[in-house]
Amino acid sequence: MASLVVSLIDGYHDLMDNKGDPRVKDWLLMSSPFPTLFICLTYVYCVKSLGPRLMANRKPFDLRNVLIAYNAFQVAFSAWLFYEACAGGWLAGYSLRCEPVDYSTTPKAMRVTAGCWWYYISKFTEFFDTIFFVLRKKDKHISKLHVIHHGIMPMSVWFGVKFFAGGHGTFFGLLNTFVHIVMYSYYLLAALGPQVQKYLWWKRYITVLQMVQFVLVMIHSFQLLFIECDYPKAFCGWIGMHAVMFYFLFSDYYKQEYLKKEARRKAVNDKKAEDEALKAAAEAQLSDGATGNGLYQDPGKLMQASYVDPNAPDNALRQRAFVTSR
Repeated sequence: MASLVVSLIDGYHDLMDNKGDPRVKDWLLMSSPFPTLFICLTYVYCVKSLGPRLMANRKPFDLRNVLIAYNAFQVAFSAWLFYEACAGGWLAGYSLRCEPVDYSTTPKAMRVTAGCWWYYISKFTEFFDTIFFVLRKKDKHISKLHVIHHGIMPMSVWFGVKFFAGGHGTFFGLLNTFVHIVMYSYYLLAALGPQVQKYLWWKRYITVLQMVQFVLVMIHSFQLLFIECDYPKAFCGWIGMHAVMFYFLFSDYYKQEYLKKEARRKAVNDKKAEDEALKAAAEAQLSDGATGNGLYQDPGKLMQASYVDPNAPDNALRQRAFVTSR
């Protein structure tokens, strides 16, 4: 048992020290996965347990100006990352079919490597999305999808930067930063207040855009399982499976948030319309002098009798309105 533990420890150190990208070895948080794992677990604990408990007996914070500044920063940060992905790789000779990692220290290769690291850092800044929900007591927005998405991404991106900073796998970051430009622009406009919010009818299409992103990542990643390319197939499978998982999570969110809510709203509106129609018909009958059961109740007339019809099913009671003037 002891030898197995020693073997595992030696294998871990060999993986971290000798198999990782030497260019990022001494960069912040890159020497070991454990600091990133600790930060992710702390995030989940704080937003799902500690934060809501601390806010339970407090009033929600008014963070309007903070949200405007934060979302403006995220738009700018995402736009810069998208530009770096384009200028450093995807509009500078990268192939959509197969793109190996350039492990050299040329300016172009180092630019892509730095862009990958900054993309990794951006996954931590996105934690504030959830932290602000907690401080504003918007606990219903802290969904399973939200926490899983933000809690997993830093750890996943860490492995990409540590071992494969550049090349084929950066396609995910290219699409993701573009989606975030659109998404944080929406949140920025929403934070400006009701005078702008009434024009924001396109929120649901951000989720659609995210799902399209994951489909494209699946296709782009899984193609390497069927062609020869000097890029690790295992890591492409890892990226592709992340895209599959997030696609189904976002798809479920879309169904719950939009399709099912719309169906419920339609059912309520249909029931309301039906009730109003019945009410209008009843009022029309009453306005003609009829009671709710269709019998006339004219003060100048008397109803004489009712009888049981022997030919009706179950001898149903029928009322015959014999009327005479008083």
